Amino acid sequence: MPIIPLPVSPPLPVSDHCDGRRFFNPAAILPPATAPRAARALSILRWQWDRRRRIANWPARLDNPPPAGDPHAHPAPGHALVTFIGHSTFLLRLPRADGSTLTVLTDPVFSERCSPVRWAGPRRVRPPGRAIADLPRIDVILVSHCHYDHLDLPSLTRLGRRDTPVVITPPGNARHLRKAGLGHAGLGEIVELDWWEDIAVGQASITCTPARHGSARTPFDRNRALWGGFTIHADTGNPQGGAPRVFFAGDSGHGRHWRQIRDRLGAPDLALLPVGAYDPRILMEAVHTTPEESVQAMLDLDAAQAVGMHFGTFRLTDEPIDEPLRRLAAACAAAGLEAERFTSLNHGECRDFAPLPPAARP
Repeated sequence: MPIIPLPVSPPLPVSDHCDGRRFFNPAAILPPATAPRAARALSILRWQWDRRRRIANWPARLDNPPPAGDPHAHPAPGHALVTFIGHSTFLLRLPRADGSTLTVLTDPVFSERCSPVRWAGPRRVRPPGRAIADLPRIDVILVSHCHYDHLDLPSLTRLGRRDTPVVITPPGNARHLRKAGLGHAGLGEIVELDWWEDIAVGQASITCTPARHGSARTPFDRNRALWGGFTIHADTGNPQGGAPRVFFAGDSGHGRHWRQIRDRLGAPDLALLPVGAYDPRILMEAVHTTPEESVQAMLDLDAAQAVGMHFGTFRLTDEPIDEPLRRLAAACAAAGLEAERFTSLNHGECRDFAPLPPAARP
């Protein structure tokens, strides 16, 4: 009987954050004096088993307020229209010099659960702030990494069939996206960008940026796909015309990469930063920021304004549902930041972010 060899995974691009087999967080982006943690995966499994026996501190279901703002509106020059769908899903409407609008959707998750199955796994406490049918046509989808609360195949399939967008993601994630039909039969182009690589989409420039995180969709593919954030400049052909520079952090622990992004790409006009899923700290420190760390990230980025995300949608960790925003407000006050500089949106809210005058940017 002939022996059929098993397929061999293609080698990954060797770099300062990839050894050819797996990606990793390089020392250059870690906070000073960060020691590696051993057996973290096993510790997380034990924590997930034990937490099943603890009393939940989240409600079973919450209704969203009536959505404010119009996600179909066209932003004025220099403005960004931002709609918060939930968790890390934002609809961005950014102006171009020719009067058109670039429409970007980040980490789209519209499913009831962020899980490989429909009958188990973290379930929504709130419905999506806007339904896919209520959104304008999407030009670009950004997928930061392959965890189920950021890469949702049913949502991507629906969006691909409806809009045929360009989908931009770090290396190793295209194989997951193809399972949603993307990249086939005209359902949208997939572009993989490594850290610091960029692509032009019309007059827009999108750059993949470092993040401190990890990846997996099964017990057997840990860190076989990269994670990252993105900067979006909607109109590079009109640098003085008020096209805002937006930074989407994806999912990340705290580190020196915030300042590196500022130094290489400039200060963003608006930063979308995670503020939740941080407790227990001994397990989450390496992958998720606290509200206090997110305020420091905003300062390191020198961002004019920031919006919090990654809270209040799926119960992924142990902190109470209302704690991230309470701690965020306290951290902003302690840092001397006015509340509107680092804010949050209601689920479904569409808000117009105007450029801050120079005097308002310390």
